[in-house]
Amino acid sequence: MRTVAVLPAYNEAETVGPVIEGTSEHVDEVVVVDDGSSDATAAVARDHGATVVEHVFNTGVGGAVRTGYQYAIRNDYDLVVQVDGDGQHDPAHIPRLLEAAEDADMVIASRYLNESFEEYGFVRRLGISFFTTVVNVLGGVDITDVTSGFRVYRVDALAEILHRSDRHWAVEQTLDAAKRDQRITEVSVAMPTREEGDSQFTLDTFVLYPLRMTDVVLRVLLFR
Repeated sequence: MRTVAVLPAYNEAETVGPVIEGTSEHVDEVVVVDDGSSDATAAVARDHGATVVEHVFNTGVGGAVRTGYQYAIRNDYDLVVQVDGDGQHDPAHIPRLLEAAEDADMVIASRYLNESFEEYGFVRRLGISFFTTVVNVLGGVDITDVTSGFRVYRVDALAEILHRSDRHWAVEQTLDAAKRDQRITEVSVAMPTREEGDSQFTLDTFVLYPLRMTDVVLRVLLFR
């Protein structure tokens, strides 16, 4: 089984090097998608042995991971490991996720199967719960952490669910997988809050969730 890791990174020059080193121990290739960074993210990634794909401008995590997925599909990989470049995801857990992928199409590392979710702020936890509930109800699945970006996919299954919405890619992709009866499982992985940068879950964005969720749901239920 040929395995590639995809690391979306935006201005992560301070953290991406150690993540690449830890990840490369468990996969055949590490691909860093530099999402329009203004710092030395791309140069640091290359210095640590990663293949680097550069975006001219910032597209967001959804756009970055889609580029990584397309790379995996074009290069005939069997499994894709998705890891954030900010150090929040510990590469030491990758073998457990890969093991779970032997019997699944999508493996999600869940903060809600342990106590690490308690470190997150109220608004962020509320947002995660909101999205997770929508996917569970509409997809007929039982997932605890649908927004987690620490994942493993079988490439043949991933090719069927490439997302179109960059803003809530994980929700769209997971709901689509559920509606297609793909095998989804979770593994308990502790993920501390990131020390730098800002979370996507703010009070302002939470107010817009119903409208955005309607777009995502219609995209999957009506147009797939």
